[in-house]
Amino acid sequence: MKRLLATIAALNIVMNIATAATPDLDELNRMIARYAPAELRVDTSHLDPRDQQALAKLVEAARVIDDIFITQLWSANATLKSQLEQDASPLGKARLHYFTLNKGPWSDLDNHQAFLPGVPPQKPLGANFYPDEMERAEFEKWIAGLDITDPHRESALGFFSVIRRGTAPTFSVGRDGKEGMHDEAVLLPIPYSLEYSRDLGRAAKLLEEAAALTPNASLQKFLKLRAQAFRDNNYYQSDVAWMKLDAPIDITIGPYETYNDELFGYKASFEAYVGLRDDAETAKLKSFADHMQEIENNLPEDPKYRNAKIGGLAPIAVINEVIATGDGAHGVRTAAFNLPNDERIVREMGSKRVMLKNIQQAKFSKTLEPIAKRVLSEADQRDLSFDPFFTHILAHEMTHGIGPQNGVRQALKELHSAIEEAKADATGLFMLQYLYDQKLLPPAERPLYTTFLASSFRTLRFGVHEAHGKGMALQFNYLSDKGAFVAKPDGTFAVDFSKIKAAVRDLVHDLLTIEATGDYDRAKKMLDELAVLRPPMQQALDRLKDIPTDIEPIR
Repeated sequence: MKRLLATIAALNIVMNIATAATPDLDELNRMIARYAPAELRVDTSHLDPRDQQALAKLVEAARVIDDIFITQLWSANATLKSQLEQDASPLGKARLHYFTLNKGPWSDLDNHQAFLPGVPPQKPLGANFYPDEMERAEFEKWIAGLDITDPHRESALGFFSVIRRGTAPTFSVGRDGKEGMHDEAVLLPIPYSLEYSRDLGRAAKLLEEAAALTPNASLQKFLKLRAQAFRDNNYYQSDVAWMKLDAPIDITIGPYETYNDELFGYKASFEAYVGLRDDAETAKLKSFADHMQEIENNLPEDPKYRNAKIGGLAPIAVINEVIATGDGAHGVRTAAFNLPNDERIVREMGSKRVMLKNIQQAKFSKTLEPIAKRVLSEADQRDLSFDPFFTHILAHEMTHGIGPQNGVRQALKELHSAIEEAKADATGLFMLQYLYDQKLLPPAERPLYTTFLASSFRTLRFGVHEAHGKGMALQFNYLSDKGAFVAKPDGTFAVDFSKIKAAVRDLVHDLLTIEATGDYDRAKKMLDELAVLRPPMQQALDRLKDIPTDIEPIR
């Protein structure tokens, strides 16, 4: 209750602070229009009636995850959302609409700048994972002072805790000048199971109710174990069960990605994806998994960095999304993901790739096709195709699970996400080219690279303030410097097919070496020099301003 009252008091203060001009109704509507409404319909009629009932429970559980994520993003976020819901004016409705698209008062497409009055001008780097006023140096000093065996140290650096201020009895000299035990202010790790106990309890109950309904044994097992993880903060066994999930209903629910922790990249945000498996596409794409060890063995890096045996299981699922919430449903919508991030499971089992086919199709038709008409010549537009777009996203997700895995996130810290996204993109291109060269796939170089070039502008429109945009700018500029991407005098761009294969190979080598060596300084230098919007790129992006940037799913 004290924390709630403090949050409300803090919000009342910031809401009354005079701030710089914020978007008016017309400007907010223009910002909202950057997300093209895309109707998503998923046929559930083929499901067993018991699974249909279970699906309803899982959708309800996913909505609970939204509540948790709102709290994770900012300490005053939930209270702000409640206030916006009470404003029925046209401006109030537009503000709530855009808040819902971003899950907070900062615009994902505008470098996380505030679009509401009385809030911090940009999203706090540490979100609500750390005390609002805590700086990196304070946390690092605290960690350095903890013994390596101190359980607080492991928890503080782990995915599933928040850092809060508290007091602890410490032997010291008090204000009265006397030695003894005194309560001193300290940083403390609080497990998610405690910090979000009310909402996690609600979600766990719904998962258990769904488990009692579904006839699918693997889904039952995952839901029961994930419900237990919500209560005890131990996600390992439920992650293993998620890797083995084989059911018509596909669900991903829990704390996973660390992008919102821009201080250290340690803390996982809650997200949920509920969908129905596309059996025909899943069967077709699973054949790629048979070649992942071969790809690993031929990566363009020093052989000593290669994994002699990548994880034995590499499940791939293609689903049509029914609902996404939390970290999976703000700003630019996820088209695919590769989880879990637990390095133990990646070493033992590999990682699972989930492709959201109906989301990808909506993005392609609503954004990429219009972009291609502006950045490609009329002749090159004929090579644009959904198939290589879809296949490269698959390759991207698959190659997250190969290459260096141990300790990379900790070594590269806040740079890890951008480097890893660039690595997965580039290594995905390398993988598909390898399969073409080995006659394991019908050759399709022109559609692959031309579609990737056009798609790079789709990603760059999201800005270079977040991992995917930074990673794409790095790749685009690297390949341009190698002469593989060429800017034409008429403002269009083209692929130099005599240079692209070697340039991609060099890029993959450099990124894999950075990850294998944990070279923070080299990663920073590469991002500082290449993760920028150069004039030809910026000029092209300026010509795309009237094209929607992404989609807003309508269900």
